[in-house]
Amino acid sequence: MKTKTYYISVISILSVALLASCTKDYLKPDPLSFYEPELTFSTRSGLDATVAMADRHLRTYWSHLETRDVSVPISTEYMLSDVAVSGKTDDGNIFADVATRLTPTDGMHDNNINTISFFWDQTYMGIKYANTITSFIDNVPDLDEATRQEYLGRAYFHRSFRYLALCFQFGDVPLVTKILTAPKQNYKTSSRAAILEMITADMEKAVEWVPEQSQMAYLGMINKAACRQLLIKCYLATGQWDKAIEQANILIDQSGYALMTENFGTFDNPSPLAWPVTRNVIWDLHRPVNKAIAANKEAILVMPNREGTDATIRYKSMRNWGPMWNQAALKSPSGKVLLAAAKTDSKYSAEYDINGSVGRGIGMIRPTHFAQYGLWSVNGIEDTTDLRHSSTVGNWARMEMLKYNDPADSYYGQNLRLYEGNQLLCTDTIRSWFNWPHYKIYIDDPVFQATPTSNRNDGGAADWYCYRLAETYLLRAEAQFYKGNVGMAAEDVNTVRKRAKCSQLYTTVTIGDIVNERARELYMEEWRHMELSRISYSLALSNKADEWGNTYQVNNLSNNNYWYQRIQHYNDYYNKNKLTVRNRSYTIAPHNIYWPIPQDAINSNLYGKLHQNPGYSGYDAGLEMWTNWQDAVADEDITN
Repeated sequence: MKTKTYYISVISILSVALLASCTKDYLKPDPLSFYEPELTFSTRSGLDATVAMADRHLRTYWSHLETRDVSVPISTEYMLSDVAVSGKTDDGNIFADVATRLTPTDGMHDNNINTISFFWDQTYMGIKYANTITSFIDNVPDLDEATRQEYLGRAYFHRSFRYLALCFQFGDVPLVTKILTAPKQNYKTSSRAAILEMITADMEKAVEWVPEQSQMAYLGMINKAACRQLLIKCYLATGQWDKAIEQANILIDQSGYALMTENFGTFDNPSPLAWPVTRNVIWDLHRPVNKAIAANKEAILVMPNREGTDATIRYKSMRNWGPMWNQAALKSPSGKVLLAAAKTDSKYSAEYDINGSVGRGIGMIRPTHFAQYGLWSVNGIEDTTDLRHSSTVGNWARMEMLKYNDPADSYYGQNLRLYEGNQLLCTDTIRSWFNWPHYKIYIDDPVFQATPTSNRNDGGAADWYCYRLAETYLLRAEAQFYKGNVGMAAEDVNTVRKRAKCSQLYTTVTIGDIVNERARELYMEEWRHMELSRISYSLALSNKADEWGNTYQVNNLSNNNYWYQRIQHYNDYYNKNKLTVRNRSYTIAPHNIYWPIPQDAINSNLYGKLHQNPGYSGYDAGLEMWTNWQDAVADEDITN
């Protein structure tokens, strides 16, 4: 396999004629008004630049917004799920009261609290990049048919990836498949089922047309395996269990991929005194330096993102997802605050360097009690050998592993404690006291590493997984479950667990067991809310019961769905109706499985009516929508 890494140059992208009319505000589109001047391609460079922009754009869902270092988009996916909530306790607008706060005009436009508007605006922007390729590829001369299909296949991936997300974040949405030559303000909503049918057909073509990674010059480009993984999800979303299993079988058994089961690559132990790590395969698998190397047979699609390129985006992972330990709310029994001391500070100690070992977090999201504890019990037994939850090897971080680090503190060098007798030592346990998967979120911060006077270790640029083979096993397990093959589903889940050195294995599984394993394995890789919404839909299609014996109907998911049941059973913030921050109570409702269609999108569609989701103001059950994607596509050229 060729192992050059595919870097996406902002300079080269912005220099092409395609984007000549764009400015630094290109990330703020009117998603339903895709009017552009006539675009022409005279060489392949325009196609290459557009594909590169789409690839780069894919990373932004996991990274920070423009120059911000808080509220990364994927955090919203987690704070609206079973495993986390918003932790921004210093903000009067904290996104806690979802049930009443989330409306078509409120609760989704402030990127300080969530990024729902980002997922709407930027997902349609990503669709625009894909549609640019499909709309203008025939203007490029001298493309042979195989090359043309390869470009189209990658465009179909980007468009389908984003429409799959829209279908399970927002439900029924407008279908846009081309770059228009005149502005269109008379869109109608297309049904989710119609869109899913279209993208499934597109991905069948993409799997046929896009080459394998081994046939490409660069890592990081959309490849056949990534297309196959997305096609599996499309088959699951359309109830085609056998086809999903067939594609998973090819990916697992015939495509050259394999789970990493032994140590590999470079062993990175950044803070051996303050945070010693015993080398293990889970740690190696999630070191940024190992994600895109040829030795990593598990990586299906990696999003390269490294320091020193003009496309660098720093993830700020430790800052966003680690606890806010350096504040007055968390003190030692003697009243001392933990120090974020720079290396030049006279109080600095390498042995007690919390900042250097785990980063200076601000707890933008806070894992639930279930995510920290209950999730890790299998067969009613806490699985202490699971490497993904092992503090012994240094992968899983517990607050009690940190040590008081002020030399003037009489407790200096002792482990943190939450109580001293009956005295609670942390007055903000939402933001400043929780455990977390250190192996996932630790990323070297080059600014901190290179600056001895710096006392803020936020997290730097890093390669990130979009798809791994471990998820393929869990997708196949899901399809087997829907078919009633729970033994075969258990085998796939156990394969993932065995790699993590788990002692507890399944003899049979529920859908809940599969979803739990996704939470253990795919933290900050999967889009948690969107995947739970997709699984809720697939579960309803299958007529199978969830782990509590409930069954669901596709046409009633806004009122009764599996996503909400998981939150009610597992999210100890939303399910108690007792926790309040700055006069905002943590609440969530069944209809929040689908986010509201933004009112400004509805208002800007002057000559048509977009369908609003049930539970939100403006919902009209009788509003007509496209139920056939071909009709929606044919209507795109009708602008009045």
